This record gives sequence, structure tokens and C-alpha cells, in this order.
Amino acid sequence: MKIATSAYPLDFHASWADYAAKIEAWVAEAAGQGAELLLFPEYGAMELATLAGAETAADHEGCMVAVSERMADANSLHSELAAKYKVHIVGASAPVYDPDFGPRPVNRAYVFTPTGSVAHQDKQLMTRYEREAMDVIGGGPLHLFDTALGRIGILICYDSEFPLLGRALHDADLILVPSCTEALAGYSRVRIGAMARALETQCVSAMASLVGKAAWCEHVDSNTGMGGVFGPPDTGFPPTGILAEGSLNTPGWTYAEVDPAAIARVRADGNVLGRTHWAEQDGRDTYVTAERLR
Repeated sequence: MKIATSAYPLDFHASWADYAAKIEAWVAEAAGQGAELLLFPEYGAMELATLAGAETAADHEGCMVAVSERMADANSLHSELAAKYKVHIVGASAPVYDPDFGPRPVNRAYVFTPTGSVAHQDKQLMTRYEREAMDVIGGGPLHLFDTALGRIGILICYDSEFPLLGRALHDADLILVPSCTEALAGYSRVRIGAMARALETQCVSAMASLVGKAAWCEHVDSNTGMGGVFGPPDTGFPPTGILAEGSLNTPGWTYAEVDPAAIARVRADGNVLGRTHWAEQDGRDTYVTAERLR
């Protein structure tokens, strides 16, 4: 299959038609290159706040409410485009006020298939900024999506930095990592996390990034990153583990061909078998013997 992962810039939109045209242009471009799976970044939906005007887009709480209120329309658009272009789409994540989780928003990414199915994945663990400035909370559990393209899991940004969340998705063929990182250090942390999850799960991970400036909203005012697709540096994969990578802070799609058979082969007969040997840590990870050497 061919994966397209985005380095996506935010825009200030004058109308819904402008937003819809932008999203369709991105989907059409990737589909035109033969991509079957399209990954947008974390908090890429924040540009929907601009449809409520500059004052709302600049308001810490108001911008999140405005985005959440537009998600039904955005989801309908993405579902239509998935069917029209015959692709799977993981839409840009958004703060969503879901009454099932109380008064605070969750960070949610929706999944759309060409056959009309719609699902979602909530972020599990919040960064300091999400906790302290946005008051976003953890949502529903991790999901393993059984799709026509294989088994897909999603670890939203910071979630990718936690091995046990990755281990919960050990049956995934693809782990998708939509991200939003302000500085190069943050991008690097998530990139390292995405590569580590591909290493230990012996699967493919794909990272999408928000890029560029959006001075109209403090939550996403400065963004650093690029697209990347990674595998285990082992049999059937590049020795660096990098299948494809974009250019830092350059908007556009990064494409990679992924062979599901290569994932099966490296899991069965790789030079190392970390996914198989994971359980051998049990007991060895529960205690440390302190030994004085000074």
C-alpha cells in the first residue's frame, strides 16, 4: 500500500467553502499520487476556529468550543472525500467536547474509510501545555482498527512516547502518529517515539506534523515538523529504519510504499525478535538490585 503523511500548515479561512476546498485539494493530491491511506496531524482542525472570527480564534476556550461545534460538518466532508477518492483518511485531530467525559474536551482524531465507516481515537496522555493551558483530558481507550489496509493503531503525539501504550497495540501493522510540536525538540521527541514503537512492535509507524505559524491562535501559534514513515531497521527494511521523510517545516505530503508481507516476515524471521521476546521482561522489570560502588 502507499501511505501519505502530511506536513500541514494552518490557514485563516474566510468561509466554510475555503476550508472545504483546502481539504479536498490535499486529499485529491495524495489520491492522485496513488496513496491509499492519508494521515493529517494533531490539532490540524484548529483552523476551523477561524470560521467563528478572529476574536473567537484568539480566545483560549472559545477557539476550542468553536472547533468542536464544527466537527460534525468536518466529519461529513472527510467521509465524502474518503468515498469520492477511494482512500482511508485519518483526519486532523481536534478538541471535542463529549458529554461522556464531562465538561472538558478530549483530543480526538477521526478515521474515515472509502466504504463509509467512521471511527475515532482519543489521545490518552496530555502534555503539560494541554493540561495547564488548555485543560484537555484523556478520552476513551486505545483501539485497534481492522481495515482493508491491515490493522491500524493511532498514538496521538505524546502518546507515542510511552512504550506500554505502544505495546497495547502490538498486533497493529501500522501505528499512526499525528503530531503537533512547537519546537524542534518536541518534534524530535515524537519522532524518536514513533521510531521506537516501530522497532519494538516490528511494524511500520507514520508521523504527520503541523507546520508553520498561526498567530491567530496561541494554542497552535508556532509549529515545527515534517512527515515521516518508519520501520524496524531489520530484514526487509532500510538499515536506518526510515522509509520516507519530508523536509523540515516544508508543507506537503510525504509518501512511502509499505508491504504488509515485509512486516509479517520481519516478525517471523528478523535478525532480532523484540515483539516475540517482549514477555521475557516479565519479572526482570519489577525490581532493581541496588549495589554500592563508591
